[in-house]
Amino acid sequence: MAFSIQTNNSSLIALTNFEKASAELDDVSKVISTGLNISSSEDDSSNFSIAQGIRGEVKSIDAVIRGINNAKGIAKVAISGATAVSNLLQDIRQKVTEGVNPANTAAQQVLMQNDYASLLQQMRQFMENSEFNGVNILIETNVPFNTIVGDVNDVEVLSDLQGRSITLEGQRLDLSYALLLQENISTPANASQTLTILLQEERRIYNALASLGSNFRALEQQTKYLEILKDASETGLGNIVDADMARASAELTSSQVRKELAAQTLSVANQNPQVFLGLFENQ
Repeated sequence: MAFSIQTNNSSLIALTNFEKASAELDDVSKVISTGLNISSSEDDSSNFSIAQGIRGEVKSIDAVIRGINNAKGIAKVAISGATAVSNLLQDIRQKVTEGVNPANTAAQQVLMQNDYASLLQQMRQFMENSEFNGVNILIETNVPFNTIVGDVNDVEVLSDLQGRSITLEGQRLDLSYALLLQENISTPANASQTLTILLQEERRIYNALASLGSNFRALEQQTKYLEILKDASETGLGNIVDADMARASAELTSSQVRKELAAQTLSVANQNPQVFLGLFENQ
């Protein structure tokens, strides 16, 4: 093969191979460090665009789940409060029933009335404390603890990425308190009338518990569905962009060897001019 003093062809070829081996090593090192086959649009513009869309969808699902979890917190606290009120009503009913007895003395009736008033105050405290993140759905929003008809405190929460929603229905347990507060058991006759109102309000509170439980189950089911959807999206995203780390590790070793061999070849090629000059040393 002819040797040119103007161009070292073998060195240029070796340099090209060295640069190619270096680029391959850089690429596989990037895969190893990121764990991704596609980490930017430079790697694969179409699949990177698809991956970015999926990432946005996953973040949106996370946002919806957080909103539903907040509503579930409101529902759980409301259910706990309504359950406490329901349990307390059993004690109130017992006290009112005692007050209906015509054999009670006036002094006994006064003591029973005091107990009745104390139990009602406890009932109010249970409802006032049933607040989560500043929201209480057991009492109305306008004039709480009053017989004036107001608005229930419904909570509407986004349930999916299509804009649909689930409503956590507010209850008016404070109305039951207000109605019972208007009554008294200072006499057997009054106690009998109070018992009628109490039985009516018991049904209201039991219905409220049933409604809250149903709403909570709907929120729980929607959360499970969204988590399944999120898992499926993340799996699909991984199939598009995730690297096969075992393969990448093998490619890293191979690329390192190729780069080392290319470097040695380049070194040998760069020595050719020195060999040519040696031909003239003895002239």
